[in-house]
Amino acid sequence: MYGANNGGGQMGKDGAEQVRQFFSNLPYAQTLRLDLQELGAGWAVMVLPYHEDLIGDPATGVVHAGAVSALLDTTCGAAVASHPDTGAVTATLDLRIDYMRAAVPGQTLRARAEVIRVTRSIAFVRAETHDDGDDPIATATGAFTVT
Repeated sequence: MYGANNGGGQMGKDGAEQVRQFFSNLPYAQTLRLDLQELGAGWAVMVLPYHEDLIGDPATGVVHAGAVSALLDTTCGAAVASHPDTGAVTATLDLRIDYMRAAVPGQTLRARAEVIRVTRSIAFVRAETHDDGDDPIATATGAFTVT
């Protein structure tokens, strides 16, 4: 579950700081070294620095798809938590990830997620992950709880 926004209007400075603190204190986010770099009302940008602990193929040095998945899921959660029409807590209901290519070994991965619609109980999100190249590594669409 993710949380930090009180809902009901524009995300203020305090709300953004709560979202940042929440995500920076998640143990798995710390282990992966995820860094929430940008945050706005209903969108977030997070990076995953390359490091050897994330290699999924030792022969090539390519980052494991699970790390890319975690980056996309967490970035989507931050976008939902920062949306002005969501409550204090969210959790992933559904997340579809389409992997398009392997990340270039040694490069930092950057994900951007944006809430595209909020209903009474669900927030719908789209996200993309890139390395230094223009072509996406993976895209995601997801549904997250709204309280």
